Amino acid sequence: MDKQRPNSAMASNDPELSEPSGDPQPGDLIEIFRPAYQHWALYLGDGYIINLTPVDESQAAAMSSVKSVFSRKAVVRMQLLKEVVGNDSYRVNNKYDDNHTPLPVYEIIQRAQVLIDQEVSYDLLGSNCEHFVTLLRYGEGVSEQASRAIGAISLVTAAASAFSVLGLINTRSRNRPF
Repeated sequence: MDKQRPNSAMASNDPELSEPSGDPQPGDLIEIFRPAYQHWALYLGDGYIINLTPVDESQAAAMSSVKSVFSRKAVVRMQLLKEVVGNDSYRVNNKYDDNHTPLPVYEIIQRAQVLIDQEVSYDLLGSNCEHFVTLLRYGEGVSEQASRAIGAISLVTAAASAFSVLGLINTRSRNRPF
């Protein structure tokens, strides 16, 4: 069974999104495809997931909110997968299993249940929803999404610095009297 293929919560013309990967199993990582980002959850069983939602929003609004990306605090919630996914698509994505050993399922679920309704720190780059669920599954928070964002920020910063230096050199060469 390919755990990298998306499940579709709605009809889609994209063949990648219409091939089911099978039912999620307790302890699986669930990647939910939002319009501007990916949201991550951990499957608990019986249709329920655990995930991070913004502190100051109702459960319904929090499920698809971009505001969650910019929040500094989050609440750990247990919700039905189908309600969190809504009209978006999702897939089981245990993509770190090759490099990280998953904890025993009973331990993953136990660790998750203790955190339900707790308020936790949230930081897009250092402690986001992907970090949260991978910490539960592997005992270590990992986020490829955050690493890509940090790389993009570094690239933009380097480019801005280069343009600034080039602009400074260009300005100095134009201001020389000789």
